[in-house]
Amino acid sequence: MVTPFDAAMMDRALAWAERGRGRTSPNPAVGAVVVDGDGIVVGQGTTEPAGGPHAEVVALERAGSRARGGTLYVTLEPCSHTGRTGPCTERVVAAGIRRVVAATTDRNPRVSGQGLAFLRAHGIDVTVGVRETEAIAQLTPFFTWITRRRPFVTAKAAVSADGFVGPGDRPVRLTGPAADRFFQRQRAEIDAIAVGSGTVLVDDPQLTARGAFRARPLTRVIVDWRGRVPASARVFSTLGAGPVIMVTTGRTRHHLAAHFEALERRGVDVQAFDSRDLDALMSWLAGRGILSLLVEGGPALHDALAAVRFVDRVQLAATPVRLGAGVKAAAITQRVPADARVRQLGDDRVIEFDVHWTD
Repeated sequence: MVTPFDAAMMDRALAWAERGRGRTSPNPAVGAVVVDGDGIVVGQGTTEPAGGPHAEVVALERAGSRARGGTLYVTLEPCSHTGRTGPCTERVVAAGIRRVVAATTDRNPRVSGQGLAFLRAHGIDVTVGVRETEAIAQLTPFFTWITRRRPFVTAKAAVSADGFVGPGDRPVRLTGPAADRFFQRQRAEIDAIAVGSGTVLVDDPQLTARGAFRARPLTRVIVDWRGRVPASARVFSTLGAGPVIMVTTGRTRHHLAAHFEALERRGVDVQAFDSRDLDALMSWLAGRGILSLLVEGGPALHDALAAVRFVDRVQLAATPVRLGAGVKAAAITQRVPADARVRQLGDDRVIEFDVHWTD
C-alpha cells in the first residue's frame, strides 16, 4: 500500500536526483533515500559521475547498519547487471533492506524489470509507480538515449515579437538579463550544445556556460557541412572549457583538408560524415555518452532536425523586440501548443513544450 509518507520520501529522492543533473552521463541522474524501521531517514544520495557508485549504493553506505530492516526509495529500478560498477540489487539485499519503493522501471530492454524481479526473489517487498510521472520527466534524456540510441534534443530559439531570430547579417541581443541567466544555468545541466555554421558566422559565440557552475566540461558541436566557419571563430579559443566538435561531410573535409587539419592541430575534434547524415551524427554523439543536446540554432539546423523527427523539446524565448525583417524562426518553434509551459522572466516569456511526433 502506498502511503503519503511514501510519496514524501520519493519527493526527497527526486530532489536528490536533481542534484545529479549534468554530472552523471551516460548514467542517469538517480536519487535514493534509505529510511530505517522507525521511519527515520538514515541515508540519501545521488548517482556519482560515470564509474562511481549509483544512488542506491551511496545512500546505503551512508546508512550503514541502520539500513537493515528499512525501506529504500529510489527514482529508478535498481540495476541487476555488472557495468562499471557491480549490481545495485546485490548491495540492496546484502544491506538487509526489507522494502524497495521505485518510482519507475528501467527502459533498457535488456534489463527492464530484472532488478525488481531479483529483489522479489530474495524476499524484498517491492512497490513501483510512486511519483512515476515526475521521475520519467527527470529521466527522459536517459530513456531516449537507451531506447533510440541518440541524445534527447532540445531546440532553443530567441524570437522577436514579429517572428525573427535576427537580422541575418549582424548579431543582435533579443533576450533580457533574466532570460539570459536562465539559459546560462541550463547550459550547466546539459551534456552538449550544438549550433549551425550560420550562427557561428553571424554571432561568433563562445558557447560556454558563463556564470553557471559545471561539474564536467561542456561539449560544443558545430555543424558545418560546407566548411564555412573560419579558424578565427571565438569558440576555437575556448577549448579549455570543453571539447569542440566540428561536424562536416567527407567531401568538404577532402576539399578543405588544410583548414580542417589546422583545426585538429589546435585540438578540435573534426568528424566527417557521408552527406548530411544527421542520423549518423546523433548515433555518434550517443556513442560518446551524450544524453542531452541543446541545439541553439539556427533555424536551418532546427528545420533539418525536425524534418527527421529529432526534436524532442522546444524552448522559445519570446521577446518584445521588433526587428521588422530578418531571418524567420524555424517552423517547429512557431507551433506552440495550448499546453505549453510558460514562465515570465523580465520582459521575456520562456515557452517550453515537448514534441510528440505522429505518423
